[in-house]
Amino acid sequence: MTVATAKWTVHDYHRMIDAGILDDRHVELLNGEIVEMPPEGTPHANRSTKAANYLRRLLGDRVEIREGKPITLSDRSEPEPDIAVVELLEDEYDEHHPYPANVFWLIEFSNSSLEKDLEVKRRTYATDGIQEYWVVNLREMKLIVFRVPDSGDYQEASTLEQGIIHPVAFPDVSVDASRFIKK
Repeated sequence: MTVATAKWTVHDYHRMIDAGILDDRHVELLNGEIVEMPPEGTPHANRSTKAANYLRRLLGDRVEIREGKPITLSDRSEPEPDIAVVELLEDEYDEHHPYPANVFWLIEFSNSSLEKDLEVKRRTYATDGIQEYWVVNLREMKLIVFRVPDSGDYQEASTLEQGIIHPVAFPDVSVDASRFIKK
């Protein structure tokens, strides 16, 4: 017997949010499924906050840094990445969350969610054309950088334990990898 699961759209998800159905749940919509998000541990919360502040200093008013806020991908995904570096559109985000065309790159800090971030989210972000996706592996203190989305996955992946990286959208900016993975 094959079991078919109901898939939710972003519209359905927003209606549930508006109705208060998800008020007591920390969830996100991924590929039509409402997925529980684990609570942030101390290192996760501290490192993501410090990284966001570092990126704000580096990028200034060229971008908006959104921490743990939704982005709307396809009509079946509205994840909440730890850090989204997006276009500075100010009041336009009163009308909608950033779309893939508004996203420069996404960053997830991962410990208990490492497998989900490296597999499900990686493919979801690549499918929706997110140009750059970073995963900070808090278990091994490594920065994994994914680039060149094509055919539902990233064609380039590199792992850093130190060094400088230049984001695709801002090749003039030098990001110190150790600011994300300092041991």
